[in-house]
Amino acid sequence: MRRIQQRVAGVALLISFVLFYVWYNSETKVNVISYAPPEIEIEQPVKEGLSNSIPTSILHAEEPTVTSVAVPEVSQHETIETTLPEPQLTHPTPSSSPVLSPEPSHSPPAECVGYETLQRSRQKPWSEGSRQFPYSRPAPECRTFNLPAMEKLIEKMRGVIKDPDLFRLFENSYPNTLDTMIKWRGYAKEIGEDGVEGDVTDEELTYVITGDIDAMWLRDSASQVLSYLPLLEASTDKDSLASLWRGLINIHVRYIIISPYCHSFQPPPESGVPPTHNGAYSQNHPMPPYDPVKVFDCKWELDSLASFLQISVAYYERTRDIEFFQKYNWIPAVKAAVDAAGAMRLGTYSIDGKVEKSAWTFTGWTNRESETLTNDGLGNPTKENGMVRTAFRPSDDACIYQLLVPANMMWAKYLEDGSLIMEHLTGDDAKNLTTAMRDFAYGIRKGIDQDAIVHHHDFGDVFAYEIDGYGGSNLMDDANVPSLLAMPLWNYSESAFKIPPPAQGEKAKDYNEIYANTRRFVLSDSNPYFMKGPVISAIGGPHVGPGKAWPMAAIIRALTSFSTLASSATNSLDKVSKKDIEEEVKQQIGMVLNSTDGSGVIHESVDTFDQHMWSRAWFGWANGLFGELMIKVAEEDEKEGRTPGWLGESWQ
Repeated sequence: MRRIQQRVAGVALLISFVLFYVWYNSETKVNVISYAPPEIEIEQPVKEGLSNSIPTSILHAEEPTVTSVAVPEVSQHETIETTLPEPQLTHPTPSSSPVLSPEPSHSPPAECVGYETLQRSRQKPWSEGSRQFPYSRPAPECRTFNLPAMEKLIEKMRGVIKDPDLFRLFENSYPNTLDTMIKWRGYAKEIGEDGVEGDVTDEELTYVITGDIDAMWLRDSASQVLSYLPLLEASTDKDSLASLWRGLINIHVRYIIISPYCHSFQPPPESGVPPTHNGAYSQNHPMPPYDPVKVFDCKWELDSLASFLQISVAYYERTRDIEFFQKYNWIPAVKAAVDAAGAMRLGTYSIDGKVEKSAWTFTGWTNRESETLTNDGLGNPTKENGMVRTAFRPSDDACIYQLLVPANMMWAKYLEDGSLIMEHLTGDDAKNLTTAMRDFAYGIRKGIDQDAIVHHHDFGDVFAYEIDGYGGSNLMDDANVPSLLAMPLWNYSESAFKIPPPAQGEKAKDYNEIYANTRRFVLSDSNPYFMKGPVISAIGGPHVGPGKAWPMAAIIRALTSFSTLASSATNSLDKVSKKDIEEEVKQQIGMVLNSTDGSGVIHESVDTFDQHMWSRAWFGWANGLFGELMIKVAEEDEKEGRTPGWLGESWQ
């Protein structure tokens, strides 16, 4: 009897395990949301902007003979004709989603897993170098935006970047935002007087997340998409990069009109994507307050508005599509941005000593000093000098002195460049804004010349990172862009407009020499946030703290190195040579390559003594920048006639 009881118990236990297994698989199965797409007009890959900014040898080289990357079987949606004006181009599951595939197929859609899950799986094939980087791209039908020109470029670069690990890092990194972070694309709806959504319009919208934070930062989204400028060309195709770019500008326009002092936002209601909960909402108290259904977080960062103008200028310069800027709400958004920033030029005190009412204040309940402002949300006192007070840096950390110099430089430069769009638009607002933007930029330049250039006993005249207008200055640099190191990326030292004359008896400012001095300073031990170690040595910042270098800063150092040729610092007889640039650029590439902890993608920060200690597995901005660097090096290799080029060398 006991044996029978034991057998019955064993069978029951076995059945229980089987039932649990069936239940578990049904509960944990990844659900894929797919939509019947509208009719697709396939764009020819060669047309997607591969003609101006990428070396000719890369464009026209014979296709290399390579072993295909083994990715999961591609399954694609059937193309269906429809007259609906509202294509749901991308509607992702939590971390990734199927997107329209270039060729129809009757195969069932594959299951799409979250990107961080994909990373942890170390998908094969691994790179054939010593680092054995995994292949971290989602399957084509799971990518959030498929761009034929990107695939063509990657295959061309396969023949240029000879080192297998370096190529794999490029292959994983450059398309990262397109592959995984275009959370939604669609069209705006008209909003009636009662606030109810109305008819669908032809206004494109693109919602881009930063990666592992499921919200859209104005600065990050602009920088992420700006990395694809070499691939941008004019196009009316709804599946083109130009359409995605217009959608991003349009969604920036909407957000800036909603809340020009906020920096990160929720999905648009048209998307059907639910807002992301922000636990800090109940702890942070900006004034004016914000709607958490529309805004994810609200910190006044001047570079957010500068980034909006930056992607606008880039789109116009590349496409000359002036009608786009007249058609929707770009002019009102620029006015909202100029008015908001203009109000923050006001100093702390009036002429008679009264405390001025600030257009924006912020207090936060926090244990981090960098997450709130002193003086009941005003910040440290500031003296008016034409520059704009910004409460937070591009790292989202509070400013010590609110006249943040690199943010003001970037804002001034893109006010000037943006005015070249505005002057072609019709209406009194456009005419008035054209003048206002140029005058605003002039006032900032005057304030920088007057107060932001300070003398350092070791480096000569340098740009301060922050100033207060009273003579106080903060000498440092931060990894996040805009930074002092990144100044050449928006070419602040040159202007098509009037610049402030030197004070009586003084020489005109030599911005190139001052930048050379500043560069030496921020890349030295004299910068309190320059992190050194055997793994990586690069600028960091207070956002993640001492000892954590940002690979993004190493990439920026390499990108800006090319602009330093023949420059020299004060009292130096040595000018930067091509050999100096080669050594600097190769050093930065090597450090980035060796600081991914074997992941084959670029992290936010890395411990300078331990590559296994890093932050953020999914950070689109830095990955796009690395792709920019590889393209820049390829251009320089071709221009200098290097055979083999730097990218043709071994990095083992």
